[in-house]
Amino acid sequence: MLDRKATSLDGQVAVVTGSGSGIGRSIAETFAAHGARVVVVDRESTLTEEVAHAIEGRGGEALACIADVTLAEDVDRLARNALDHFGRVDVLVNNVGNFMPGAGPFLASEEADWEGLYDINLKHVFRCTKALAPQMVERGSGSIINISTVETLRGIPGNSIYAAFKTGITAFTRCFALEVAPHGVRVNAIAPETTDTSQVPVSRWVPEQYRSKIPNMIPLGRFGQPDDHAGAALFLASDLSAWVTGVTLPVDGGALTAAGFYRLEGDRWTNAPILADAGVHPS
Repeated sequence: MLDRKATSLDGQVAVVTGSGSGIGRSIAETFAAHGARVVVVDRESTLTEEVAHAIEGRGGEALACIADVTLAEDVDRLARNALDHFGRVDVLVNNVGNFMPGAGPFLASEEADWEGLYDINLKHVFRCTKALAPQMVERGSGSIINISTVETLRGIPGNSIYAAFKTGITAFTRCFALEVAPHGVRVNAIAPETTDTSQVPVSRWVPEQYRSKIPNMIPLGRFGQPDDHAGAALFLASDLSAWVTGVTLPVDGGALTAAGFYRLEGDRWTNAPILADAGVHPS
């Protein structure tokens, strides 16, 4: 039987990149609520300090680190600050990412778009991991959690480069997990489906007249919330997942399982919405 302390992060230090808002903020605050000392990392100084103050206001311990993880010098400074202040880092969450820059058909994209998406969606994962994983290996324990996307597990038109780099995270997670497993370090990833955040306010993007259809778009009936992913991150950071490494965990409301099927009224489903609108139900 699992001990109640299995979800505890007492005494651990967690670095969460992009934790000034959205999924990153929820992960940082959830970790702090479970006993972790948290390094809040964001390039927006106001947001970074706000989250750190919020954690401290609830009795937690936090270090605000203003850094742009797409810059090598900022990542080096982040690692130094975290290790100088806390002496160790037990959990690293590589959360930063953005699908908006360069979004659109591949043939309309330019090399500058590719480079920008590489920096923000994959290269920083390499940099932050290289900066903080060695002390985990040396100590013989640690958990690295990379935030990927469900688009690594299915096709998405108009975001080919974004999906390619995020798929790189999934492959890196699997392969690096094998390299460090003998040293007691676990490496996993979370693959979110569309989640309401300040970067992607998806509920507000749906026109008012169609919002009643949102429950039909996702099997569990709603878009994701940051706390959904924070729960998965807590699982992967804690002893609950002590024998889990190299996996990418979809947190998607059942979207991948549905595999293109959409829910209709009642208990009916279809993979052809246009035919369903015409009264034909091929499923």
